[in-house]
Amino acid sequence: MTQVAAPAVDTHCPYCALQCGMRMTGALVEPREFPTNRGGLCQKGWTAGALLRSPARLTTPLVRVDGELRQASWGVALDLVAAKVSALRAAHGADSVAVFGGGGLTNEKSYQLGKFARVALGTSQIDYNGRFCMSSAAAAGLRAFGLDRGMPFPVSDVAAADAVLLVGANPAETMPPFVQHLGHAAGSGGLIVVDPRRTPTAEQATLHLQPRPGTDLALALGILHAVVADGHLDHDYLAERTIGFDAAWRIAAAWWPERAERVTGVAASDQRRAGALLARARNAHVLTARGTEQHARGTDMVGGWINLALALGLPGTHGSGYGCLTGQGNGQGGREHGQKADQLPGYRKIDDPAARAHVAGVWGIPPESLPGPGRSAYELLNALGTPAGPRALLVFGSNVIVSAPRSAHIAERLSALDFLVVADFVLSETAARADVVLPVTQWAEEDGTMTNLEGRVLLRTRAVDVPDGVRSDLAVLHDLAVRLGQPAERFPVDPETVFAELRRASAGGPADYAGVTYPRLRAGEALHWPVPSEDHPGTPRVFLDRFAHLDGRARFVAVDHSGPAEPLDDEFPLLATTGRVLQHYQSGAQTRLVGELNDAVPEAFVEVHPDTADRAGLTDGGWATVSSRRGAMRARVRHVPSMRTDTVFLPFHFPGDQRANLLTNPALDPTSRMPEFKVCAVRLEAA
Repeated sequence: MTQVAAPAVDTHCPYCALQCGMRMTGALVEPREFPTNRGGLCQKGWTAGALLRSPARLTTPLVRVDGELRQASWGVALDLVAAKVSALRAAHGADSVAVFGGGGLTNEKSYQLGKFARVALGTSQIDYNGRFCMSSAAAAGLRAFGLDRGMPFPVSDVAAADAVLLVGANPAETMPPFVQHLGHAAGSGGLIVVDPRRTPTAEQATLHLQPRPGTDLALALGILHAVVADGHLDHDYLAERTIGFDAAWRIAAAWWPERAERVTGVAASDQRRAGALLARARNAHVLTARGTEQHARGTDMVGGWINLALALGLPGTHGSGYGCLTGQGNGQGGREHGQKADQLPGYRKIDDPAARAHVAGVWGIPPESLPGPGRSAYELLNALGTPAGPRALLVFGSNVIVSAPRSAHIAERLSALDFLVVADFVLSETAARADVVLPVTQWAEEDGTMTNLEGRVLLRTRAVDVPDGVRSDLAVLHDLAVRLGQPAERFPVDPETVFAELRRASAGGPADYAGVTYPRLRAGEALHWPVPSEDHPGTPRVFLDRFAHLDGRARFVAVDHSGPAEPLDDEFPLLATTGRVLQHYQSGAQTRLVGELNDAVPEAFVEVHPDTADRAGLTDGGWATVSSRRGAMRARVRHVPSMRTDTVFLPFHFPGDQRANLLTNPALDPTSRMPEFKVCAVRLEAA
């Protein structure tokens, strides 16, 4: 009998926010031409099909019985979840049940998860792991521009730029196909990289600025001072398109580059050179990422870089601008449609009466039945199992035991819960602690939309059949909602039907998807939000005419350097910073299951200058114990002569006693509620 070959399906990668175009024939992955990746894929993308065949794949619900997870039917598992949740709500109120989402969920899942939490559960206690990624840049963008769309211009604009200032980003490892868009700037002598490590990205830079971790804002102030002092300020732009420069300058005026050099370690001459390279370019971009955002003052840090971009007249100028390199696959869309603690679909605020009335009308419920704002991600996790906190948690698309700061404490909080439910396609470290595990579809087994780092809405198309025994997240939410007393039609399971409702809910909001349809996406239209109607072409560049504040002007914000949240001392004399490596993604729950990737980097390591290692009695290739005020981890020592002698680097992809987040500081940014992942005080010892 002749076997029919699987059809080729055009879709997108399951990993980062670049959302590279790929073509799948069954589980076979090939790259395809798409503006963000230009026919390229990274090692993670090339091997993505292996996830679909992983023997670690879950295909049966698991229920904890006598301390062990055992296979169960879907009916038994869902009935148990509904019964436990109902009992807790009846005894302790709606906020006794919490929900935690993820930045990798499709727009449809993100939207439905927020709706499920607020309508079926009636809880205010929902947030997601994107709070740990882009929240500081989002808060700074809202403050400066009145709108958060990570990159408010297409990636192709970056490819044509003569100068790019890349702050706290290492795309050569985190999103390699993006690096080709930096080629023109590098070739023009205008690529500037700010990073405490000499990363593969920094190796390609014209100018590498290597500040002490936690001092980015002092560096931004020093460069801004140089821009003004050297006559590069765009006075016409400031007068026509901004307000607030005088207050920002009163602070920056005190940060002459020599003062900034004493704090950051970056030479004053390099600060002046960076300002001149940006100012003299025909078009230039300032791009930030996690390295400058994941701080207890991350919103102000990003604000400092935005101030620099505004002083040079970049935002809202064709071919130039400020942007944030969003990290997670749907990190942009995931923060727009309701799985954040303070948010309703369309990037509406949950405490806005008009927003509540609009969304409640779409959902067919009274506005007063909607709960108010809840706790942010770390505050939610920290409250689990406490007298005033949630007693049950439902997790979709996140592995908090590895990814949350002060992770040993978060593991204790999970253990204090009365009931933990995890929906995932593998038994992650968090799922392994659950009372019920629900096996759900993964990227290539379902249709759904994603919104990439440039605000373009994409359709990820199902390429393979769903394994027997597996259900979609939308089906899980439907089945639970019905068991909790909701009408079946309120929680549809078809992604296109859910997206049609999302369009109505987002209509008129800042992130307006009303004109985005599946047929338009299938036809290949490039639709960057806002898209307010079906005849609207989309908005690839959102600030060309005006910014989103009522007066149309961008805001300088007066920000000053204050340094990391915790000091160094004799016991903890070094600074630790964390990040990603080429072969792994986020908590590693997916990539550690791909043999080619895990074989390349199978364990945690600590990058350390050889002199620093010698003082601690460490040898290259040996094991070290890295300790902070919160805990200790084990890591293999790597001598890296380009490291600062006061700094060590740790990747955060590994579980158990190799978790970098055993060390990290949960001190929160007062605006974004971002924890300080990127700097903490540590010591090194031989293991």
